[in-house]
Amino acid sequence: MKLVVDVLDPLGNTTSTIRSCNLHTYHYACSGKSNMAAPVDLELKKAFAELQAKVIDTQQKVKLADLQIEQLSRMKKHAHLTDTEITTLTNDTRMYEGVGRMFILQSKDVIHSQLLEKQKSADEKIKELEQRKTYLERSVKDAEDNIREMLMARRTQ
Repeated sequence: MKLVVDVLDPLGNTTSTIRSCNLHTYHYACSGKSNMAAPVDLELKKAFAELQAKVIDTQQKVKLADLQIEQLSRMKKHAHLTDTEITTLTNDTRMYEGVGRMFILQSKDVIHSQLLEKQKSADEKIKELEQRKTYLERSVKDAEDNIREMLMARRTQ
């Protein structure tokens, strides 16, 4: 006996499939409803969907962290180059710090200390971002390992 069965895919679209079975096995084999398979499939589907969302979110956060690290390293390099140029100047050279749309007269020591502080803060922020990046990558790896363990447990059952 051949039977046409309408099946809903995950997007809600209906597809018709032709199954051949006899009348006695229709209810269990052809209906696609077994007592153990459906909950496991739903649980695995949910776990994979969560993993996929977590991976996408983590990838975005890692890309953002990479951009921030790149920007901070450029700022650090700029401050270092400016500092090396300033050290070659004499102490009586007039130096101005740009503040908004104006310039303020500062001593060489003040500008030197500001540039060193800028470099230190950039280093600290880069370290924080690197730690955050490794944490995010580790959390995704842990989630993947958990799903692998779940799959292995299902296969042994």
